[in-house]
Amino acid sequence: MQRRSLAVAIVLLGAALAAAGCGIGAGAGVGEVSLTVTRDYGAERVLPPVSIEASESDTVMRVLDREAEISTRYGGGFVQAIDDLEAERAEGRAWDWFFYVNGVLSSVGAADFELRGGEAIWWDYREWLAASRVSAVVGSWPQPLVGGYDGQARPVALECRGGGAACAAVRQRLAEIGVSPAGGSPDGAIRVLVGPWARLRDDPAAAQLERGPRTSGVFAEFVRQGGGFALRGLDEDGEAALELGPGAGLVAATRRYEAPPVWLVSGATARGVMAAAGLLDAAHLRDRYAVATEGGKETPLPVR
Repeated sequence: MQRRSLAVAIVLLGAALAAAGCGIGAGAGVGEVSLTVTRDYGAERVLPPVSIEASESDTVMRVLDREAEISTRYGGGFVQAIDDLEAERAEGRAWDWFFYVNGVLSSVGAADFELRGGEAIWWDYREWLAASRVSAVVGSWPQPLVGGYDGQARPVALECRGGGAACAAVRQRLAEIGVSPAGGSPDGAIRVLVGPWARLRDDPAAAQLERGPRTSGVFAEFVRQGGGFALRGLDEDGEAALELGPGAGLVAATRRYEAPPVWLVSGATARGVMAAAGLLDAAHLRDRYAVATEGGKETPLPVR
């Protein structure tokens, strides 16, 4: 009789704890998260993109494990392979899995990244010797402009530096995703710089492009041409691969140290900046590290 009473009490206690969300089972729901898995800088999808209902106990690793066949290393904290696509080194080259949450490279392992709902998770398998660290990408648009990053909402600061009509176009695109830029540049803001490269290159974060993708994480550069600049696309090795004309534009993101990401909407000329502003939507940016455009043709970067 005592054993039966004890068993009933344990069952009732378990039910009460589960109802209260006290860590029994998956825990309370926190909302949907999206999961994208690609390879080669987003050039090819490894898995179909999905939206998943996450719980308060979920991490980036748990969500991936539910949707894909994976293997891990370092005690389960890091991904070794997804659907048999395995990190490797061969003939002086190296490939690995990297993940972004809301377009920002995570500073913690996937097993330690807790989800709060609304995140856009992107895993990409790529070679990394030319740029071992690409800190920010544009391919999770409209994140992080809408939801911030690292679990924190962030203001967005729109900085117009000679962008003219392109700045108004960017402001309209931000309004369409529900973002009202903050006045000035408040601490912790994600900055969106709009203007020709001659005006943006004085900014310390933007100037990283002139030091190559190993520093900036962006496979593009502006080179001097005549009395101005011209945009050049780089390949996966960081080598010149595509020369673009004066009407070319660029949308990219970079990050300096641990500061918030900085988005660049730029070009060699005002026409190029306007062309870049026209790329600010999911159709042009999704699953891309950065994008160049010229004459209505978009080129994902790095150039393949």
